[in-house]
Amino acid sequence: MPETETANFGTIYFTPESVFEFPNGLPGFEERRRFLPVQNPQTAPILFLQSMEVPSLCFTTLPIWVVDPQYCLRITEQDLEVLGFPAGHEPRIGAEVLCLAVLSIRSTGTSANLLAPVVVNLKNYKAVQAVTSESGYSHQHLLFPQEVLAC
Repeated sequence: MPETETANFGTIYFTPESVFEFPNGLPGFEERRRFLPVQNPQTAPILFLQSMEVPSLCFTTLPIWVVDPQYCLRITEQDLEVLGFPAGHEPRIGAEVLCLAVLSIRSTGTSANLLAPVVVNLKNYKAVQAVTSESGYSHQHLLFPQEVLAC
C-alpha cells in the first residue's frame, strides 16, 4: 500500500483511488494538484486535505452543510467540465459531489470560505475550488468569534 509523509499526521497509508485530484490546482497553489482527505474520529466532522506534494501543506475543511444547512451550490461551466459533468448540470451535494468549506483559523475567530467551496466529484475524485462571485456568499463566514474561543 502506498504511503506519504506529512508534517501533521506522520506517515499515512492510502489507496491511490482515494486521492482528490485538482487538475488546475487551487487558487494560490496552482502547482499542488493531489490531496489526500484525512479524517480523525476525534475531530469529526473536520476533514483535512493533505497535499501529496508538500508534507507541510494541509487545509482544514468542514462539509458545507455543517456550516450552512441551506447552502446552494453555484458552479461555472468550466468547473463542471473539470469535474466531468455535462454543461448545465447541477450536481447534488452529498449524492454526486462532496462540498467543503475551507476554514481560516485566526486570533480574531474562525471563518469558513463559502464563496469558494472545494467541490469533489464522488465518482472520479476530480476536484475544484469553485469560485463564484455571484453566489452572495462570503469568503469569511464567521463561525466562532474570538469571544467564544476565549474561556
